[in-house]
Amino acid sequence: MKKIFQYLVLLLFSFSAIAQNDIKLHNLQCEMLTNPLGIDVLQPRLSWQIITDVSEVEQKTYQILVASSVEKLKNNNADLWDSGKVSSNASMNITYSGKKLNSKDEAYWKVKIWTNKGETQWSETAHWSMGILTYADWKSTRWIGYNQLFPGDSVSQFSKLSARYIRKHIDVKKQVKNAKVYIMGMGLYELYINGEKIGNQVLAPVPTDYTKNVKYNVFDVTSQLKKGENVLGTILGNGRFFAMRQEYKPYKIKSFGFPKMALQLDIEYEDGTTETIKTDETWKFTPNGPIRSNNEYDGEVHDARKEIPNWNTNNFDDTNWLNLTWVEEPGGFPEAQMTPNMKVMDEVKPLSITATKTGNYILDMGQNMVGWLQLKVNGNRDDTITMKFAESLKEDGSLYIANLRDARVTDEYILKGEGEEIWEPKFVYHGFRFVEISGLKSKPSLDQFLGKVVYDYIETIGTFECSNQTMNQIFKNAFWGIRGNYKGMPIDCPQRNERQPWLGDRTTGAYGESFLFDNQTLYAKWLDDIKFSQTLDGGIPDVAPAFWRYYGDGVTWQGAYIKVADMLYNQFADENVIKNHYPYMKKWMDYMEANYLKNDLMTKDKYGDWCVPPESLEIIRSQDPTRLTDGEVLSSAFYYHLLQIMKKFAHIINATEADIAHYDDLSERIKTAFNKKYLNTSTFSYANNTVTANVLPLAFGMVPEELKAKVFDNMVHEIEVTKQGHVSTGVVGIQFLMRTLTEHGRGDLAYKLASNKTYPSWGYMVENGATTIWELWNGNTANPEMNSQNHVMLLGDLLVWYYENMAGIKSNPEMPGFKQIIMKPDFNAGLSYVNASYKSSYGLIRSHWKKNKNKLTWYITIPVNTTALVNLPTTNVSKVKINKKQFDKNSENYKTEEGKLVLELKSGTYLININ
Repeated sequence: MKKIFQYLVLLLFSFSAIAQNDIKLHNLQCEMLTNPLGIDVLQPRLSWQIITDVSEVEQKTYQILVASSVEKLKNNNADLWDSGKVSSNASMNITYSGKKLNSKDEAYWKVKIWTNKGETQWSETAHWSMGILTYADWKSTRWIGYNQLFPGDSVSQFSKLSARYIRKHIDVKKQVKNAKVYIMGMGLYELYINGEKIGNQVLAPVPTDYTKNVKYNVFDVTSQLKKGENVLGTILGNGRFFAMRQEYKPYKIKSFGFPKMALQLDIEYEDGTTETIKTDETWKFTPNGPIRSNNEYDGEVHDARKEIPNWNTNNFDDTNWLNLTWVEEPGGFPEAQMTPNMKVMDEVKPLSITATKTGNYILDMGQNMVGWLQLKVNGNRDDTITMKFAESLKEDGSLYIANLRDARVTDEYILKGEGEEIWEPKFVYHGFRFVEISGLKSKPSLDQFLGKVVYDYIETIGTFECSNQTMNQIFKNAFWGIRGNYKGMPIDCPQRNERQPWLGDRTTGAYGESFLFDNQTLYAKWLDDIKFSQTLDGGIPDVAPAFWRYYGDGVTWQGAYIKVADMLYNQFADENVIKNHYPYMKKWMDYMEANYLKNDLMTKDKYGDWCVPPESLEIIRSQDPTRLTDGEVLSSAFYYHLLQIMKKFAHIINATEADIAHYDDLSERIKTAFNKKYLNTSTFSYANNTVTANVLPLAFGMVPEELKAKVFDNMVHEIEVTKQGHVSTGVVGIQFLMRTLTEHGRGDLAYKLASNKTYPSWGYMVENGATTIWELWNGNTANPEMNSQNHVMLLGDLLVWYYENMAGIKSNPEMPGFKQIIMKPDFNAGLSYVNASYKSSYGLIRSHWKKNKNKLTWYITIPVNTTALVNLPTTNVSKVKINKKQFDKNSENYKTEEGKLVLELKSGTYLININ
């Protein structure tokens, strides 16, 4: 789904029996985030939230009006769509079903709802506009660029290319009523009108495989344009289009050419006439601006002596600038960008500055972060300040950079010598905690530096705190690691010469992340990246977009395509991702079956259970075969699991009965062959009895019913005794370990794994100074050259377990998107309190429980228009009080199940006490 324009609207509910109660229709949403301009969904989906202090509010009916102007909507003239009164409790993903919308059409909408407590007034107005929907509408707007190197540029392993400064003078002869600009700036751009930067985004647009699709951004620039002379200005940086490793290892690394741009400015005048300004050969540029190089791996060089005052205003003579030329299109189809750009989302002040023996200085930010450093400095003209970034230090206090491989990660600033100079880069980012600063004449002060944290402009929607401080720090480390690796796509690491969107890292990771961040549009966009990278015969790459040409045909990595779609459906009730991607997912499943299914087992695996904790702290990869899980076990079990999800998808979209029958038949064949070959009925173990070999069939429902308990007990023995209560799984097994333990009654063992401080564990990373999640369980000792200190793949299902099993915030799979919440914490796992919240699409869910020997206190919040199945650890109704009142044993809203009292509660805030 391509979410969301958030629009706050305040209404007053009309009550016959209850007065003076405020009700809000909150977050009116269309398929976009933060910017309702230029969407390219022909039937966008509309959503709203109902916020109130009144309990047990349920929507019964809604009516939506959509009009082509504000005036028409005010008069209830819904010339685009009047839904009529619809009897439904749906308040999410309501598909626009009005008149066909064309390029650049405007749409204004409002909603009215009827509930069991009364009806609302009409909401205030929300808005969206359509983008450029057809190629024909772009064809007269041509791409411009300049396919040539200039002095100082180079194409090599460490390519360098100066930024291109572009300007166009225009004469606006009338009073402007409305103006929008549509821009595709490859690889990265900054846009200016009359010297003012347009928008607060950075590193825009989001990356794609530019030969397949190109994202455009849309801005309302009505207030920036004025009658008379105006100047449009852009700076084009390189991004992933040019100069990461341009023309280096072309068999592996995809490159796209020189930076280029297509821009269209549509102006509507007060007198009703219109004008369109387009990119053509009259636009002028210079490569001789201050940004001498900008390479995502290697850093940015800024020569302040070459700054061009007023270059993007009327007060500038561009006679000596060059004219841009027509250039070939990137090849990809223009698409509206439906996920937000990156932004400076946070700031970090450094903790300390230490002088080195070489006369340089080491700046410690105190936190492994992703973004860049702002510099304030005084000095002489020609002084050069160099900043080199790293995640850790050597024993002698110098930077440790071996794990960055050939990424040079160095920013350079050359002073102009005109008093205090403040600078930060425009077109690069770094993953770092420490910065070595050279070129300073004296020791700087801390206030000369400020860390800027950069990631996608998405909301933090989850909080978690518990009684175990190690678990709290792991949560904080995960938070910093996840957000740092959101770069318009989910990347594996932000610091070395990789930074790639590996599928296997997010197979379950995306699920856990969705409790912390509103990552819906990010992952919907990423599914498109995967789809566009699919080969004609059905293969899917290991990395998508396929910036690296890795097509390994694994199951556990490529299966992320299906697993992430499943996450978007479960967490956000997004059926569209299933409808849009089902044919491509099925094509891949068929491809794998046709090429690698032998004797009803999936024989192809590439990476194994990646990053299994090795037997020694000093080695990177385990050499002990008893620790390694056979690839056929991994791929067969995982393929079986994906077949179950595909069957669910087939039902959701009403696919053919033949599809469903095939999934059923093949599933049974694989399960039978798998158990026949790998299940040892004497030892109640699978394959060579690794925890991964056992947890996968348990998690996927492959174990014969009569043997489940014994296989589980055997797995527990492996964890508790053989591995002495520590993690022994790699990237694949860790995705299902914590939930499987808890769901089979051993939440206490999952808690032990989560709270451990000794190797191998997440707590071991914390104990050894980690402020993010490492790539390796033993990343501080096992040849740290191979360790990224900011990877999130080893989190597995830990965050899912935090929320669903410890906090008790889980979406009922039968009612996705948290329409119904399953609140079933494991109160006996080992924690004495949990305080967690999650902003679902319906509103805030909160679970805050505390317990001692004789009492459990549980505060919960259930959003309006949802229900919750609240599981209490007792069957004795007389022990339960809700909001200080004895629970009514005659109520019809409860049942007993598996030794628990299960209440079905409607929206509201509740205090539950159990003695």
